[in-house]
Amino acid sequence: MSAADSEPDDRTLATRALAGHQSAYGALMARHRDAVWRLARGHVGDGDEALDITQETFVAAFAALARYDGARPFRVWIARIALNKCRDWARRRTVRRFFAFAKPLDDALDIAAPDATPEEAAHSHREVARINAAIASLPANLKDVLLLRTIEQMSQADAAQVLGITEKAVETRLYRARAKLTEILRD
Repeated sequence: MSAADSEPDDRTLATRALAGHQSAYGALMARHRDAVWRLARGHVGDGDEALDITQETFVAAFAALARYDGARPFRVWIARIALNKCRDWARRRTVRRFFAFAKPLDDALDIAAPDATPEEAAHSHREVARINAAIASLPANLKDVLLLRTIEQMSQADAAQVLGITEKAVETRLYRARAKLTEILRD
């Protein structure tokens, strides 16, 4: 029997960690931290940020450990959490970037507001109303996919899971929804 045979699998370690054995979760972390860090670094491009995301991933995973399905690979489960943390990081970065370029409120008093003319505002309002009406007129199966993918910016897999259809069906319906919307707006 080799040393690798005597090491407990991820499922066993997760069960032990849930039972309060800190060393079991430490073993899970040691086993998967490099892969999580590489995944995070690939997404964010910075080693220090990736380290922060890795830490957030394992904290979140520990909090959700009771929901881990031992029949599925721990590596897949922890990778999904890591990807969610990377997405969270990207959203926070976008907000930080916005505020980094924002001027102090007092400086805004000196900036002239480039308001649209009443005619431009009315035209813009009519166009938005026309687009909203066109979306509302789509069949439900096309409208749902369009809203989830484009408005809510869900991934194809997430949209498929929400709608209970395959990812390929999401892709097809999104294509059809866009084509139908273009047709409606062209008329």
